[in-house]
Amino acid sequence: MKKIQISQTLKNIIVIVVIAVVFFFVGKVWPSGEEPTAITSDLLSQQIQGISELASVEYNYTNMGKYENQATFYGWKVPFTTKSFILSYDGKIKAGIDMSLVEVHMSGKNINISIPEAKILSHEIDEKSIEVFDETKNIFNQISITDYNQFAIDQKESMENKAKEKGLLEEAQNKAQETIKTFVESMCSSDDEYKIEIKMAES
Repeated sequence: MKKIQISQTLKNIIVIVVIAVVFFFVGKVWPSGEEPTAITSDLLSQQIQGISELASVEYNYTNMGKYENQATFYGWKVPFTTKSFILSYDGKIKAGIDMSLVEVHMSGKNINISIPEAKILSHEIDEKSIEVFDETKNIFNQISITDYNQFAIDQKESMENKAKEKGLLEEAQNKAQETIKTFVESMCSSDDEYKIEIKMAES
């Protein structure tokens, strides 16, 4: 009786294995039962522009700056009214391109992509990293929150200019081109050979 039960179990296992193998090969021949999606200019444009913004480079820095101000009276500096402080902080600048401005044109197997010039997308100062040194206590010209805010604005502009001088936007432009090319290649069928050309849009 036990032999019969064992034999029946083996038969059931064999049937299951055969069915699994059949489905495996059917899946290889007809992966989805549908025709592959055709690559068009509109399709590529929709997929790319759906990303919105592409932050291709992140620039992290630590900076220290000094704020100084003196009260004036009809253009004359009033003695003993100087206020100042030194501030250190960490910041983060992200640069990239606006993906909504990317244009795609196809001609046969040629894909021509025009991308906008890279720009700074965001600039944040980590408030937890801020440290204040040598803060003056002047009763005639007291330090206010407006002073700190204006100092932060000035410092951001200064750091953005330094980052640009170091080639931040050029690097962001190159990275964006590489990323978009890789993205488009991933959408194209491996059986088709597309020629992808990416250039910066004329301003």
